[in-house]
Amino acid sequence: MRLDKYISRSRVVDLGSADLEGALVELLNHTVDRFPDLNQDALLKGLLRRENTMTTYLGLGVAMPHVRVKMDRRYILAVGRSHYGIRYDSAMESEPVRLVIMLIADEKTRDYLQLLAALAQLLKEQDFVDSLVQAPDLDTLYDRLFAGFGGVAAKPLPAAQTRVNRVILREAEKIAVGSGCTGLMVFGDTFAVRFRAPKWEAQIKTILVTRNIPEGEVRRGRFDDTIQVRSFSNQRMAQMRSAVLVGITRGLITFKDRLCCIGGIAGTNQFDSIVVVDVEKEFQSLLTGHADLLPPDVKPEVLERVIAVATELAVEGREGRPVGCLFVVGDSEKLASLTKPLVLNPFYGYKEEDRNILNPFMDETIKEFSSIDGAFVIRGDGVVEAAGSLIQAADYNHALPSGLGSRHAAAAAISVAADCIALVVSSSTGQVTLFRRGVMMPLTEKKVSA
Repeated sequence: MRLDKYISRSRVVDLGSADLEGALVELLNHTVDRFPDLNQDALLKGLLRRENTMTTYLGLGVAMPHVRVKMDRRYILAVGRSHYGIRYDSAMESEPVRLVIMLIADEKTRDYLQLLAALAQLLKEQDFVDSLVQAPDLDTLYDRLFAGFGGVAAKPLPAAQTRVNRVILREAEKIAVGSGCTGLMVFGDTFAVRFRAPKWEAQIKTILVTRNIPEGEVRRGRFDDTIQVRSFSNQRMAQMRSAVLVGITRGLITFKDRLCCIGGIAGTNQFDSIVVVDVEKEFQSLLTGHADLLPPDVKPEVLERVIAVATELAVEGREGRPVGCLFVVGDSEKLASLTKPLVLNPFYGYKEEDRNILNPFMDETIKEFSSIDGAFVIRGDGVVEAAGSLIQAADYNHALPSGLGSRHAAAAAISVAADCIALVVSSSTGQVTLFRRGVMMPLTEKKVSA
């Protein structure tokens, strides 16, 4: 999704206000007069109402207030920079708001949440945010915004491809061709900075797997597809199972594929491993005679987002403490008869758009409620129906490995009783485990005690 077409130099300003409402008034003053069909008072009330419902603070000193209204264009972006910092309820004293990205969207746009997610992803990159805050003038700030939103922001590359890396990439292509592989999968997080791939000689599909994808980055001629998978592990190719799973659900990878995977220890800038993976063998136990890994009502991007949030919870915990939680995704009608609330549902009464897990502002809400006993129940389109739900699905014939508790047993049972996927975050091991039709598949490794 290209964002540069929504930004205009006339709507990039330096702010003089010390509070959010004043900053919004300044941004609207530079916006509304160019679009006579917009009502400034109504927009301000809508923006503040949204802020009172759910914070739009992203972190790193960036806020992204947004509102949907009826208008003749899809999106309008306005950007304000504060040299002194803006008071903001959700920001820490040590982290005042320095950038306000105001988004106005037409109420009928269908990719609204996707655009919010794209903006949030870009604005969580420390280097990019710093470059905007430190821009010497507004023209430079606009140029950097335009470049970043268009996906062409300059980023540092490795000083040079080492001889070992060149040899491994060259030999991996030979291995891929010689072993009948249908794809090459490169784990870009081996590099602490962006990995620049060579031009591949082999006529097979190439896939980059990485934590962070610069929005709109053009990789034509280098990678056919890119898969974003969270991983905080230093182990080699820790993202492999999750990446293959996401690739299958998106249709990028089939069960008949054989993949040559190239990776190394994260952040070392050094490839050191080549692994050949037969997808069908890797996921055979999970399929249990079925060809559909993803439930019919679950969107691939929803499962990707749940996996990302679960992985972050597994690594970060909450307020310095490990947490365990359960996510159940899909078949919401059947789940309604198999679950009951343990506590008052914290998501009750909110608009579906505000409680959709694809909404980037839901991350902190999900993590905050992760300490509540019970499961998150999520529809296939991403809408969170409930938190703190008790699973009432019996599975007397299912045997789990020793060491797994009631949360894993509930996940196994519900994945048999309903056409859904369950993901468990273990509080004791930090492992994220996926269940489908009662079969478990670890997506991350267990934490190793020091």
